[in-house]
Amino acid sequence: MKKILCTIIILIFSTVFFTPGVMAGATPQNMQAVWMATVLNIDFPSVKDDVAAQKNEYIEKLDKLKAIGINTVVVQVRPKADALYKSGINPWSDVLTGTQGKDPGYDPLSFMIEETHKRGMSFHAWLNPYRITTSGADLSALSENHPARLHPDWVISHNNSLCYNPESEQVQNHIVATVEEIVLNYNVDAIHFDDYFYPSNYPLPQGEVKDGSAAKSRIQHVNNMVQRVHAAIKNINKNVLFGISPIGIWKNSTNDPAGSKTSGYESYYAVYADTRTWIKNGWIDYVAPQIYYETGNKEADYETLVRWWSNEVKGTGVQLYVGHGLYKDVVANEIDKQLDINKKYSEVNGSFYYGMKNLLANAAGCTEKIKLFIQSLPKPQAQPGVIQVFIDGVPVAFDVLPVIINNRTMVPFRAVVEALNVKVTWNGADRTVIATGGDLSVRLQIANKTAYRNGAPFILDSPPVIINGRTLIPLRFFSEAFSCKVEWDEAARCVIITST
Repeated sequence: MKKILCTIIILIFSTVFFTPGVMAGATPQNMQAVWMATVLNIDFPSVKDDVAAQKNEYIEKLDKLKAIGINTVVVQVRPKADALYKSGINPWSDVLTGTQGKDPGYDPLSFMIEETHKRGMSFHAWLNPYRITTSGADLSALSENHPARLHPDWVISHNNSLCYNPESEQVQNHIVATVEEIVLNYNVDAIHFDDYFYPSNYPLPQGEVKDGSAAKSRIQHVNNMVQRVHAAIKNINKNVLFGISPIGIWKNSTNDPAGSKTSGYESYYAVYADTRTWIKNGWIDYVAPQIYYETGNKEADYETLVRWWSNEVKGTGVQLYVGHGLYKDVVANEIDKQLDINKKYSEVNGSFYYGMKNLLANAAGCTEKIKLFIQSLPKPQAQPGVIQVFIDGVPVAFDVLPVIINNRTMVPFRAVVEALNVKVTWNGADRTVIATGGDLSVRLQIANKTAYRNGAPFILDSPPVIINGRTLIPLRFFSEAFSCKVEWDEAARCVIITST
């Protein structure tokens, strides 16, 4: 297929339409995600200070994940208050080169997003908001420009590790600025936090109890951070999701009647994470509780927790995805059973898998079981007005399907443009999506029929719109802007685009 080279800029204004909390293209059992841990180089990268090797490794792993049926990768881009991306406020991560603060010679996040989107997969940027070190409490061991070293008053120490103090207003500002930097500069589909908040079982002041004023104050500090991060993301780009994967138990019912009938490790008391409040207030778009237990576990039965979380998200608009602990043989061995249990609860819209190494190694046969499960899921059915698109004879995969609006065929912009081998990037500073190459420049504005081709205006038959977080544009646009041959097959209800 001949490559179409162009530069397209879509200006995104605050008037675009988007329903918060609804995953683009979300259908029952739609999300099949994997966590890719970079802390201590657990999953990636296995080789340090080698750009080509790291790029090849990511592509190889991504292709293997896609072959299994994984449609979303959750990559840890801030493992220890550092960055796997070009940042003006956080140092380069040592997992890239072996030395914190050393430029790796490329922008891993930009590269990973591009390769992920090329394969029709979603990219969630996974951040640890507070953690500074996993082992070691020496600030001087951090890079010279590390904010923790520059601001030791932001830091607390516990069990020979360092953490930002959640009580600090400056720390909250820093976390918000970190998230804003990513959403502004990178075309991520979501910002993702895991289960690390306060250090686990961080001691209360003498005389304080677990439901006392000091504990409640800690809960409020974390709540404030979560609320502020959510607001910051939505102020920049309402289409970027915010998700958290907390400890699988909020509270045991013995400590709170609203809790689950379990007797395990509680996020509320252990790390001061009040996930239930986040859900009820809509501060997150999705929750992926780490239900790393097997069925029949005496402390926490798997289905008991799935049922509890399903009830918590019901009617809230917050999507529920279950986190499965494949690193445990007992879980990997029964993953097919757990996935079948999920199907019993309509609120469960998919799964997150940890760890990636176990998934790729087919631990206890889990990979084949997951692959078969994904293949067995019902494919999205075409609704009235929905059409298919073929480019040079190849069907285009969409996470939001083309539709007919007011007798005009509207197709997702990015999916079609990338199928035409045009590179798409995101610039959040002026809210633009950019596809680059060659000397052609086309500009579109949401809800505006006037478009520009190399500066010359032309009128669209229908203005671009946003549906479930994706920009849909009139089909005729491709004919007018790219000189493609566009045909409509009424009998097959499909669009045939031929590049020229």
